Amino acid sequence: MSCGEPHEKDCSEVLDHLYEYLDREMPAGECAEFQVHLDECSPCLEKYGLEQAVKKLVKRCCGHDDVPSDLRSKVLGRIDLIRAGEAVPEVSVLDQARHEQAQREQEAREAEAGGDSGTAADSRTADA
Repeated sequence: MSCGEPHEKDCSEVLDHLYEYLDREMPAGECAEFQVHLDECSPCLEKYGLEQAVKKLVKRCCGHDDVPSDLRSKVLGRIDLIRAGEAVPEVSVLDQARHEQAQREQEAREAEAGGDSGTAADSRTADA
């Protein structure tokens, strides 16, 4: 996309890296260039405003869900694999993390059930 006006930084480049800017994951010098572009380019500023609103809406609606503790490291590992050009497993990181969380919960329930039966057996022995 291009607004047709000349800019130091091309509109398509700005839009390609918009989420890095929104998430404050961009070096300070590049942030300043982006801000200059947004100040002089109303179509990009409009797109920025729209993406910012969507991000706030998602945070408000979905920001309270518990995320498995190891999900972030798995996502970052997957990103590293993609950047390195290595093959990435077909299973989504989120599905894999949910599966592992379910396994941990199942193991905890089984351990708890095993502990309860031992307690019941102890009380039966004590009653005899």
